[in-house]
Amino acid sequence: MDKPVDDRIAISPPHVRLQALLASFLRLGTSSFGGGMSGWTHREIVERRQWLDEDNFLKTLTIAQILPGANPVNLAVYIGLKLRGVVGAAIAFVGMIAPAFVAILLIRLVYVQLSPYAETHAVLRGFACIGIASTLAMGIKTAKRLRRETASIAIALSVFVMVGPLHWPLIPVVAVAIPVSIAAAFLQARS
Repeated sequence: MDKPVDDRIAISPPHVRLQALLASFLRLGTSSFGGGMSGWTHREIVERRQWLDEDNFLKTLTIAQILPGANPVNLAVYIGLKLRGVVGAAIAFVGMIAPAFVAILLIRLVYVQLSPYAETHAVLRGFACIGIASTLAMGIKTAKRLRRETASIAIALSVFVMVGPLHWPLIPVVAVAIPVSIAAAFLQARS
């Protein structure tokens, strides 16, 4: 008996050298930390290196965001795991956090000396704006690639309103949104 043929072709990720994986995540960890990392990671992993396609990256990003912990680190670990297994996950983890760790130690030393000056606080506010803009740009870029389905849009807007303007706790909102999203996707696939 023949198996039914799936019209989607499973493409395995390319063989990625551990040195290249470490170099990419060191560059990512050095170039930006905090807000906007998903945008930088997308540019490096999907557009520049082509290690993952759009669909795999979006799935990976979704999983990284629902896992506990820092989203950029979760994303790095999960990408490393997909590309090179447990060793790749460890390499991506080190590459992502080492630059931020060193930078935070150095910034602390500088901040102690410069904190009395108003200009220091103005620069920090500027950095915060850059992080917000990078995160917003990635959100818009991702939204443009998603299929426009009424249920998905309604769920996303509901979560945004509950967590944002209404200030409901994130964990219970997401705990309810996940099964609702799965049910909506299941019903969408059946129709």
